[in-house]
Amino acid sequence: MERRRVSCRLLERLMLVLLLLNRVVGRTVGVDSHWNWKLLLNNTGVVAMHMAVTHHNNVVIFDQTEAGPSKYRLRHQHKGKKCRTGDDASCYAHSVEYNVLKNRVRALHLATDTWCSSGSFLSNGSLLQTGGNGAGSRKIRYYKPCTNSRCDWTEQKKQLSVRRWYASSLYLPQENGVIVVGGQSVFTYEFVPKSSGPRGPYNLPLLHRTYERNSKGNNLYPILHLSSDGHLFIFANRDSILFDYKRHKVVKKFPTIPGNGGRSYPSTGSSVILPLDHNDNFTKVEVMVCGGAAHGSYVAAQQHKYLMGLRSCGRMVITGNHHRWRMENMPGPRLMSDMLILPTGDVLIINGAKRGSAGWNSASDPALEPYLYRPSQLVGRRFQVLKQTKISRMYHSSAVLLPDGRILVAGGNPNNRYILRGVAHPTELRLQALVPDYMSNRFDHLRPKNVTVVYPQHSTGVKNGETFNVSFRLASEPQNLSVVAYAPPFTTHSLSMNQRMLRLECLSLERGSRGLVEAKAVAPPSIYASPPGFYMLTVVNGGIPSRSSWVKFI
Repeated sequence: MERRRVSCRLLERLMLVLLLLNRVVGRTVGVDSHWNWKLLLNNTGVVAMHMAVTHHNNVVIFDQTEAGPSKYRLRHQHKGKKCRTGDDASCYAHSVEYNVLKNRVRALHLATDTWCSSGSFLSNGSLLQTGGNGAGSRKIRYYKPCTNSRCDWTEQKKQLSVRRWYASSLYLPQENGVIVVGGQSVFTYEFVPKSSGPRGPYNLPLLHRTYERNSKGNNLYPILHLSSDGHLFIFANRDSILFDYKRHKVVKKFPTIPGNGGRSYPSTGSSVILPLDHNDNFTKVEVMVCGGAAHGSYVAAQQHKYLMGLRSCGRMVITGNHHRWRMENMPGPRLMSDMLILPTGDVLIINGAKRGSAGWNSASDPALEPYLYRPSQLVGRRFQVLKQTKISRMYHSSAVLLPDGRILVAGGNPNNRYILRGVAHPTELRLQALVPDYMSNRFDHLRPKNVTVVYPQHSTGVKNGETFNVSFRLASEPQNLSVVAYAPPFTTHSLSMNQRMLRLECLSLERGSRGLVEAKAVAPPSIYASPPGFYMLTVVNGGIPSRSSWVKFI
């Protein structure tokens, strides 16, 4: 069998040359605007207030439990008597698991209210879920994914220190636990499991400083990102800090993001860390914050006046010594949107509204057109407007990236009950997929197929800095080939908690017969660059991604 070895570094240099040319002409290689919408289900049964993709290719979807009966009626209560007629909420599901391959849902059981809660995946792939409302506000829950359709939610006897409603969660790799920050009328953070030493909760002055009493705080669901140096980026309302959570100390105070308006709930902008890259050893960390509500929007919305949302986005490098928000405008105003990083490194901005604020019936003018943001383009050429949907996705909607490359879009309910007609924005239970143009079969000659991850011998995963093999089939010569790893987020209220995209180092490519290619890739060097856990691994060739396979960094 003939084999040819190609340096991945050479391919990267060619990619940089093409990228520069691409910036001149203002086009993205291999990408156009032919994105399509597909209806998957007419009824998921529950509103997708929260959503997360597991490493078994299923999607956990859940709502609150206090919105009355959902549209998924059960035959029996959980481990209980047979359900009869009536509106007993215990006879309705409030969480489901969506099977991507079979395109169907099965009911899950929630014991307490998860309304406006938070979540993070742990290193073993389990979802650690915290907080909510009422009896659920101090609860700690786990969902351990399975392949036999028998897994379900479990609640721990141990509880959070205080009530956490509208709080955020972030995975801490060294502790294999999470930090939970903020909440309604809560200005503290704590750890799950609880840390050694003082048990907490711990005061966070940033939350006091950014609180707006007449706007429901305007600093709820703070934005959290883990920097590759191990510190936390915490953003609330318009201000942000770099925080050493181990020493409970503010390392840096960043400039206030420009603009007249808020970015945190209920103003509800959204944020991502732009892809981290091996070329700088994953040391450059750049955050992006987009959209939000105009000053006074929450109060105005209570009087049925819906102010225009914010159009601006800000990018800022949080590592190094020079920090400045670089601002640019989206094609239109937007709040309550989801931001997802695609395998190409582009950012999808989807769902939301153009006017108002988050909250019950507090927004108008749904944002039906997704935006594609291309970070490597020149300013003014980075945004592309995609094909609009006919389904409004406003308050309590969410979106996630699937391993097959589609974007799953669900939810939307600005009402405090399931109301399907007779209101401006009914409860939305339809499930959609947004299909990127790069999934079209006209790009199959470029698409890597049958991607397989080969772990080092006698290992159940890949350690930091370790080399591992990725095999796939390619019908043509490699073009600007790269290997990326994506940490799937927990999404709710326009936050994609723990979302992360890593461009891995590729040492070599070896071509065999019948299009077989073997690449040697290198895992990132530290747990703070790539927190342990399951990642979607994707091979991108000529701007066209493969379907993803799962890789576990340990």
